[in-house]
Amino acid sequence: MGNSDSKLNFRKAVIQLTTKTQPVEATDDAFWDQFWADTATTVQDVFALVPAAEIRAVREESPSNLATLCYKAVEKLVQAAESGCSSEKEKQIVLNCSRMLTRILPYIFEDQDWRGFFWSTVPGAGRAGTDEMDDDEGARPLAESLLLAIADLLFCPDFTVHSHRRGPDAAEDMQTIDSCEYIWEAGVGFAQSPPLNYIHDLNRTELLRLLLTCFSEAMYLPPTSDNNILNPWVTFFCSTENRHALPLFTSLVNVVCAYDPVGYGIPYNHLLFSDYREQLVEQAVQILIVSLEHEGGGACVGPDNLFVNYLSRIHREEDYDFVLKGLARLLVNPLMQTYLPNSTKKIQFHQELLVLFWKLCDFNKKFLFFVLKSSDVLDILVPILFYLNDARADQSRVGLMHIGVFILLLLSGERNFGVRLNKPYSVHVPMDIPVFTGTHADLLIVVFHKIITSGHQRLQPLFDCLLTIVVNVSPYLKSISMVAANKLLHLLEAFSTHWFLFSASQNHHLVFFLLEAFNNIIQYQFDGNCNLVYAIIRKRNVFHQLANLQSDPVSIQKALQRKKKSPDAITGISRTSSQETVSMEGSRPAVPAEPGTLKTSLVAIPAIDKLTEKSQVSEDGTMVTTEQSSAAGASDTESVSGRDNEVIRLGVRVAEGLGPFLLPQVLSWKCKLPLQTIMRLLQVLVPQVEKICIDKGLTDESEILKFLQHGTLVGLLPVPHPILIRKYQANAGTAMWFRTYMWGVVYLRNVDPPIWYDTDVRLFEIQKM
Repeated sequence: MGNSDSKLNFRKAVIQLTTKTQPVEATDDAFWDQFWADTATTVQDVFALVPAAEIRAVREESPSNLATLCYKAVEKLVQAAESGCSSEKEKQIVLNCSRMLTRILPYIFEDQDWRGFFWSTVPGAGRAGTDEMDDDEGARPLAESLLLAIADLLFCPDFTVHSHRRGPDAAEDMQTIDSCEYIWEAGVGFAQSPPLNYIHDLNRTELLRLLLTCFSEAMYLPPTSDNNILNPWVTFFCSTENRHALPLFTSLVNVVCAYDPVGYGIPYNHLLFSDYREQLVEQAVQILIVSLEHEGGGACVGPDNLFVNYLSRIHREEDYDFVLKGLARLLVNPLMQTYLPNSTKKIQFHQELLVLFWKLCDFNKKFLFFVLKSSDVLDILVPILFYLNDARADQSRVGLMHIGVFILLLLSGERNFGVRLNKPYSVHVPMDIPVFTGTHADLLIVVFHKIITSGHQRLQPLFDCLLTIVVNVSPYLKSISMVAANKLLHLLEAFSTHWFLFSASQNHHLVFFLLEAFNNIIQYQFDGNCNLVYAIIRKRNVFHQLANLQSDPVSIQKALQRKKKSPDAITGISRTSSQETVSMEGSRPAVPAEPGTLKTSLVAIPAIDKLTEKSQVSEDGTMVTTEQSSAAGASDTESVSGRDNEVIRLGVRVAEGLGPFLLPQVLSWKCKLPLQTIMRLLQVLVPQVEKICIDKGLTDESEILKFLQHGTLVGLLPVPHPILIRKYQANAGTAMWFRTYMWGVVYLRNVDPPIWYDTDVRLFEIQKM
């Protein structure tokens, strides 16, 4: 009964606040205490009992009451942080104030006139209800006082951390405790694992939720390419002003990477008891990714962000191993199949984990090299490929597709990634892709083929990235399976159809990428790749057609008219010509989002030539950055200048009957198609293969493959071209993309309570599927 009374009293206080037209004095403690002193409301209760319309009404009609409510709540948190929050009543006040501020802050941020409110010093907002505005500490902006109080409370003995007290009377002084001794979990830079305490986990979760809400001011600013705009909340919290920055950063990383949702492997354990650690881990990883926003695409603006600094300085091998194994364990968790369906808990925060992994690799190059040093990178690759394959039909998960592809693009810029892909693939994760026997490279190719041929239309901007990854790893692939070889040839066949080549000015890039990948394999890995050579011989007509591409106006017009008649002109890929075989056991087909699913909009990603920087691999394996124009002798994938693009677009319009003639430069790229190596290969091998077939009356593939396996083209092919790697490079466009994606994920994942739902968010749009 007491709980319902307390809710009723709380609701009455809210109604009083919204109906009072006169300002309530800050000193009227009897009135203000109703919101936090005697209530036992959950955060869900607060969201239900404080409706959005009423918060907005107070904001418009009684602004001084809203201002007083905010600073009184902050004042209570500051007092608790100073006193050490020793009594149960104080702890309840801290939780109630946190919930109230979590509810109100988004409505402060959505109104431009209010946004600066927390950064002002409020008259009379001294400590403990007295006017102490003259001393320096008292004159802090409200936001700084709030952030410092949250940081202190996150290391408050017997509230959020295990106490080190020796006896019942030995109180710990909050101002002198060394919070590095109270790190929440063993791992990076900390060896002791404190005892699990679910009350501490719940209290930390409440405070982190409030901290995340403070940081969310970023959601209320429209996307901009100006990277000088720092989030003032994050900037202050991650600065030297916060004496707990290091232990908090360490606590967040360790809590995330040490988490094991399967626990002790007891089936159905998650149905028997609540896992409070999971909520904490979710909040922790979300705080980490939004705090680690590095402005300006690689060039730091403003004061040093200590979280970025600490992340970039992790250097011990055992720390790398702990982080990598922890992230791999969590990423693979949703894929785990057991004999008892639903017997292990499936986590939902894989998108946040992917962003965290991305930031680790981006800010800490030594970590990236550690990841690529062993086959452990494959424990990250397989779940990423699983998510890409699973999300390809669902438009609400287009952001997940992008982050997965970005990570693979970043990894593919390093030689070691290509080398690791040669490891045989034996784990059988249930994906609806053809069954094959081969390596992780085959898995990557087969999944990419599936995304391109059966993903939704909004994935088309990613085709360049997918094929860039294939090109980057191609010089190192020792043996491609027959299934993967056929998939690559099927893509070339589809992308080189006339109507697809002529229907957009950039489409020819896809053909250039595939030809470059084939050239790399033939020139550098011919010996083990008889499957690919055989597939090229079987599909030789595709290469002959490319070499003899008709580019006169009549041919182009015919091709484009064919497109109009084609019922399957979505991606330019024939979805039936690929002989799909039996899918893997236990797999379910990728399905589109349920109607009514919410999704957030994303800014466009930059073109591939803006996303990457070309590097040439020299003979000793080192990389030399080349100019953006292509290196001599390398295939000219991005050769078409802006003017040429205009010409092509004009040419295509002309071909559609909008003008009298076609400009000769329409196919300025046609003469640059890198076909010499393949044509030479066909010239040498086709007669030999045909002779074997005639002499031996062969129709058996295995005999031909055996012949190709032992064949050699030494001295018969053109001089090997230099290996060209396109390395990911950060820029303002990708920095903005990451910001919108990250906050979109945070918005959609926080539904209980729905912190930002129905507020006027401007960083992205929320759409219903």
